Amino acid sequence: MTAQEPPAKLRWRCRRGMQELDVMLGGWLDECWRHADPGLRHSFDRLLEIEDDRLWDWLLGRSEPERGLEDIVEAIRARHFGPSRR
Repeated sequence: MTAQEPPAKLRWRCRRGMQELDVMLGGWLDECWRHADPGLRHSFDRLLEIEDDRLWDWLLGRSEPERGLEDIVEAIRARHFGPSRR
């Protein structure tokens, strides 16, 4: 494993109870993690601690994410849905 590859434990933690979350989280891990700054990587790790229903609502924009997780939620949304619709 190189410094640019995401740790295997992150890939495992991206596996969720909803296939849609698997796709969104795994997609961001595959395409964006390598280029993300350390702060965003840390936020992604924190995000994976959130229960699926809350996380799903955040990623769909139904509710606001916890303080400090706004940037990673927006990064995942932007990768999956395109630029912010706000």
